[in-house]
Amino acid sequence: MQKFKAFLKRKNIEISVKRYLVDAMSAMAQGLFCTLLIGTILNTLGTQFHIGFLTATVATVNGTPYTIGGLASAMVGPAMAVAIGYALSAPPLVLFSLVPVGIATNALGGAGGPLAVLVVAIVSSELGKVVSKETKVDILVTPLVTILSGIGLAYLIAAPIGKAASWLGQLIMLATELQPFWMGILVSVIVGVLLTLPVSSAAICAALSLTGLAGGAAVAGCCAQMVGFAVMSFRENKWGGLVSQGLGTSMLQMGNIVKNPLVFLPPILTSAITGPIATCLFRLEMNGAAVNSGMGTCGLCGPIGVWTGWTNPSAAALENGAVAITPTAMHWIGLALVCIVLPAVLCWAIGLLFRKLGWIKDGDLKLQ
Repeated sequence: MQKFKAFLKRKNIEISVKRYLVDAMSAMAQGLFCTLLIGTILNTLGTQFHIGFLTATVATVNGTPYTIGGLASAMVGPAMAVAIGYALSAPPLVLFSLVPVGIATNALGGAGGPLAVLVVAIVSSELGKVVSKETKVDILVTPLVTILSGIGLAYLIAAPIGKAASWLGQLIMLATELQPFWMGILVSVIVGVLLTLPVSSAAICAALSLTGLAGGAAVAGCCAQMVGFAVMSFRENKWGGLVSQGLGTSMLQMGNIVKNPLVFLPPILTSAITGPIATCLFRLEMNGAAVNSGMGTCGLCGPIGVWTGWTNPSAAALENGAVAITPTAMHWIGLALVCIVLPAVLCWAIGLLFRKLGWIKDGDLKLQ
């Protein structure tokens, strides 16, 4: 056993929840962001503002024309797989071999492709690390083991994993349609909490293909956390904190949450209010790329996802019955209120009450 543990340590293989569910999922979300999300944004900008070079075909592959954004989105599978391998400290030959593994797994996983990629990329990456530099023909052995194990595993489990993830996402979305008030609260609170915890809410939303009304509730919850913490902690962190949390991530407050868990309550209560407002009052739907549902105001990706979903629904959203619309003034008002105004006002007011009650003290929200 000691020899086995020493071998794993030498290969930098750490079997842990943090490595596989925190580090790998966070990296996967970045791969999604740099391909599918950016590609969707570029396509929307090109279409809405008639930007020629963004709407022009730059390459045709197997008869399919691609714009710049289209090419970026098409690379989502390999980007996720490579990002996961990078998070697992995979050596170069393993990392590069994950490109075909990612393409195959994402294609076989269908709507639940991201979750399938997460599982398959972790397994094939670790197996590649096991054999890496163990033979004199490493240039052949490592890529062969990584690619064959990855694509072989994808062939066996990607479709079932994808269907299971898609089924769960469909169940959440159906429940939100049937019970928009209670599910609005539930989805908003849970996804918002996941955004602030060291877990990737974006990757989870992408894995579940969470769009539509449930996606709108998720956006509300994430914005409540980010904007809420940014405004509530303004007296401690000033403008730098406002920007870093409001446009960056509320995860910066994790250290303070551990010290005083009560600071987590105002954003959570805010999300419990804005969630049903989004689902019941404004019928706010997020029909852009599903990863946007878990992004909040990080780079304004949540609101941008709602906007792109209005004019150019994602493939996942189209499968769920979404159609392109021309947004009205009420759509824009609802988006502004749910994503920015209400989180700022409500969380500030609840936070002020908590300060008066002595539950939050000066300095409790100070970023180090």
